[in-house]
Amino acid sequence: MGGAFGPSFLCLVCLIYFIQGFRSFVWTAVSYQMKDMMKLSPSTSQFLVSLAYFPWSIKPIYGILSDCIPIKQRKRVPYLIISSCLSLLPWLILGLSQTLRTSANMLTSLLIVQNLGSAMADVVIDAMVAEAVRSAGPEFAGDLQSLSWSSMAVGGIFGSLLGGYALSNLPIHVIYVVFSALPLFQLVSCMFVEDSPKRFQSAIDEHNNQSSVTAFSEEGSGEALGKEGARRRKGTRKNNKRRPLSKQTEANEKSNGSFNPSPSLSLKSAFFSLCTAFKQPAILRPMAWFFFSNVTIPNISTVMFYYQTEELHLEASFLGTARVIGWFSLILGTYTYNRYFKHKKLRDILVFAHVGLAIISLLDIALVLRLHIPHGIGDKYMVLWGSALADAINQFKFLTRMFPFGRMMPFLILSGQLCPPGIEGTLFALFMSINNLGSTLGSFLGAALASALNISTAQFDNLALGLGAQLIGTLLPIGFLFLIPNEVTGLAS
Repeated sequence: MGGAFGPSFLCLVCLIYFIQGFRSFVWTAVSYQMKDMMKLSPSTSQFLVSLAYFPWSIKPIYGILSDCIPIKQRKRVPYLIISSCLSLLPWLILGLSQTLRTSANMLTSLLIVQNLGSAMADVVIDAMVAEAVRSAGPEFAGDLQSLSWSSMAVGGIFGSLLGGYALSNLPIHVIYVVFSALPLFQLVSCMFVEDSPKRFQSAIDEHNNQSSVTAFSEEGSGEALGKEGARRRKGTRKNNKRRPLSKQTEANEKSNGSFNPSPSLSLKSAFFSLCTAFKQPAILRPMAWFFFSNVTIPNISTVMFYYQTEELHLEASFLGTARVIGWFSLILGTYTYNRYFKHKKLRDILVFAHVGLAIISLLDIALVLRLHIPHGIGDKYMVLWGSALADAINQFKFLTRMFPFGRMMPFLILSGQLCPPGIEGTLFALFMSINNLGSTLGSFLGAALASALNISTAQFDNLALGLGAQLIGTLLPIGFLFLIPNEVTGLAS
């Protein structure tokens, strides 16, 4: 695989995914910063964290920028450099300025910028992987996917382990500075990766005119696309009349060694491709369900963090260990899904996932109501089991999103084959960003719920009610599974 993609490219892929997992190292410190140093309420912390993660909900914008607006004839590496700087600077500023890191507004603003850099890097490297798979062949997609997920899992394990240790031995501002070494290393690594020049726009426009209407039309309504295709073909015939001038211009640009297409035309073509894709019921309906399944669940994870540290007095090192078990559960969940569930009906898998998450909510309710104490079960065991099971079950739901339309191929191959050349980053980001937006709105709902129940650092009497609302919200999406085609399985139709 190294010969197919190059060692510098593979190292950059591993590094970026490792950093995505290792982010737990520094975000644990952020949680303690808000709770212990800034004395924020659970609902306020939940709201600020949700706001900070909003850049992950608009990933298609970064994909469109990198796909359609090259910088000095390079589509990917310049955006990786920009994203690395955006990831690096906020942690340095927070580590060096006490005034800024103790201000709620400034802290949130810097965290938004940092997440903007992380999300942009995630989109760009995914696009580079999709392009690499297109060039080297789909047989390498599984290897790249395994490499990416393994790097993220290793990063998550080390980040969770070292994060708890660092909080016990280092000041929080030092943790920020230490973590900034990773995006700095990422920035340096970008210098060693080659980036192919922007493809000639005439070839892309020609392919988009022919393929953007038909690439997604094999499933879903063909009548609507036929009308769009007729309009596009008329435009194509008009463009053909001007073809000799375009060829001459292209030849002149080739002789100069550069070709600068109009960004507005590229952006228009990419936007049209996305709109065309979303008109298809086979895409729109499943994505609507996944969005709805996140919005209806009020996320009160930050409130539970407050409860575990303030009421149960659990140490940072133990919470780090619980997250490590959660990462191992992700790996176990992936294996179990691929071994036993990938040929099951997708609806059945999603019912299993949401019923399982509802059971986790029951465990949290039992923890808050102290129902486990008469049975001699310690708080730490309840937290460990809840964390492990929740992460494993969430991985089931994540893997079903990776195969939302029942195609018998990894998501890397799916994006590489379906999208017109030049918008790999946009399509790859679009699927996941809808889910991220639903999760963000679910977190805002959780913050509003915590505020309405008057849950504070010293008052957790109504936390069980909040968990009960979370339980009901977890079961609601099961009633809307008609949006998922009944014949679709977790991997193959």
